[in-house]
Amino acid sequence: MANASAHALAITGVDHFFGQMQALAGISLAVAPGELVALLGPSGCGKTTLLQIIAGFIRPTRGEVTLGGARIDHVPANRRRIGMVFQNYALFPHLSVFENVAYGLRARRAADAVIRTKVAEMLALVKMTDLAERYPGALSGGQQQRVALARAMAIEPAVVLLDEPFSALDKNLRLDMQIEIKSLFKGAGITSIMVTHDQEEALSMADRIAVMNDGRIEQIDTPNALYDRPTSLFVNRFIGHSNFLRGTMVSADRVRLDAGVELPLSSSRRFRPDAPVIVAVRPENCALAEATQDGVPATIRVTLPLGPSEVIEAVTPSGEHLKIHRPRSPTTPVLEPGAAVCIRFADPTGVGVFSRPNATLPVTTGDIL
Repeated sequence: MANASAHALAITGVDHFFGQMQALAGISLAVAPGELVALLGPSGCGKTTLLQIIAGFIRPTRGEVTLGGARIDHVPANRRRIGMVFQNYALFPHLSVFENVAYGLRARRAADAVIRTKVAEMLALVKMTDLAERYPGALSGGQQQRVALARAMAIEPAVVLLDEPFSALDKNLRLDMQIEIKSLFKGAGITSIMVTHDQEEALSMADRIAVMNDGRIEQIDTPNALYDRPTSLFVNRFIGHSNFLRGTMVSADRVRLDAGVELPLSSSRRFRPDAPVIVAVRPENCALAEATQDGVPATIRVTLPLGPSEVIEAVTPSGEHLKIHRPRSPTTPVLEPGAAVCIRFADPTGVGVFSRPNATLPVTTGDIL
């Protein structure tokens, strides 16, 4: 096994153009040995282009890619010590499971004894030993994914790249495979980067998440930090669910909402008085109270029971729709449409405030208060 420091990956100042279109702009990212980083973002944000640059399928227009401190952006893909798991797994249909896993080792002209030992080790690792002689067409989606993982790891890569690895699986199998792969990678200390557009997948799998938008990294942080302390309105919208209320700053620590109420903020920030802002609050941070109490006035629109919990949507006097998540029990009173309520924020420290340039359009810079 190579020294752990050889598995550190760094992308520095990477730009990439397809003709006149800029796909990546100033991307810098460091991945520590044994870390799993997810590239998360909407279609067209540049995450797959970045993965292909790391893999060696595309050479960046500008910038550097280093592995273990050595530049590899000029090294051919087949010499980068990088394993790749494709979205459709890309198994060879005419080769058995054994031969699919052995493919990379044979391409590197490993000895037959080494191939037999390594393939047996990888198949045991992904629990596919009994299916070594089967062909991909006779395997389930989850089994094909295991084979693709075994093939990627058989060459003892410094980094494993996963391109939307769970998109072809049904929901229940997807969760099972996420658990297995995360356990496998952590147990083996594998450095890995995963591309996904699924926020729940990224939140559950990754040590850190790089949220990408329009060819740039908006924010990179741990899943909990991204959820609790998003630094931009885009990240707040993309990670989890939030309610958004228009307002105007009264002072450094108070905001007047268009919904007709003035609220204190948990700490003073840089917004000037009279600055138009967007206030963001998570549904689980909203609590219902009597309409006569302090808080945001609203009218119940609909209640959705979800077994042990329920989602309530209410509308403010200014027309904004707020969702509230709360526990449900057989004794929980049913809120009928049209009922007047008051919505309070259970944890003021979890309220985000973001600037907006005018009375209607939010922008993607801001602070968490």
